[in-house]
Amino acid sequence: MKSAQALPLEQHNIEIQRNRAAWARKPMLREIYHDFYRRIAAWINPAIPGPVVELGSGMGRIKDVIPQCVTTDLFPNPWLDRRENCYALSFADGSVSHLILFDVWHHLRYPGTALREFHRVLAPGGRLILFEPAASWVGRLVYHFFHHEPVAVRDPITWLAPAGFSAADADYYAAQGSATRLFWWGEGHARLTGWRLREVRPLTSFDYFASGGFSGPHLGGRFLHGLMRALDCVTSPLPRVFAARLLVVLEKEPA
Repeated sequence: MKSAQALPLEQHNIEIQRNRAAWARKPMLREIYHDFYRRIAAWINPAIPGPVVELGSGMGRIKDVIPQCVTTDLFPNPWLDRRENCYALSFADGSVSHLILFDVWHHLRYPGTALREFHRVLAPGGRLILFEPAASWVGRLVYHFFHHEPVAVRDPITWLAPAGFSAADADYYAAQGSATRLFWWGEGHARLTGWRLREVRPLTSFDYFASGGFSGPHLGGRFLHGLMRALDCVTSPLPRVFAARLLVVLEKEPA
């Protein structure tokens, strides 16, 4: 498997611009992502005070489904609401109701350091919602051979940043298997002090694989995608073999 590697931080913005072009030319991809966003929206609890915030919004398309969401990223693109860094958020303590990270967690070189910052800004009972690649048997093969980012299921995870680390030091990093290992396989469960793990749901999505995502070719039309959705129903009881995506919900425990 490819290993995680560092690239210049600007690589994130290069990929955002490329993804915008893919979004414009792939209607099936838009439909699939809107379904993913609806799954996220189902976990938003309006009774929790504070704004709903997405970190690493990229194209900012979550507003298509969650219009009240505050979109943020490392880069000040004009379609986003504000600029934020996961390691040093500008929100006040306990002021945010939900944090959404869609395909962002696996870019965190120091997930424990970021998680501590998320805990700081969330209100008691506030939710951290992650949507990530799932490193199932099929998922690992697809992401390894058809995606440029490493899956890195065997690489060490550096939980905390070293002494003297600054948010400005963040670089481009990717390890697509990070959330699978920490939350689904349980490697990080002992480190979740102050959190309640509400949901870990691997999702089959051959429809997503057939879309090619943002970087691969789109396979077939609506008929094929209909068959892929039927295949999802058949294979969903075997997520460790077939899952494509992973939904994780953590809830901040009261002090």
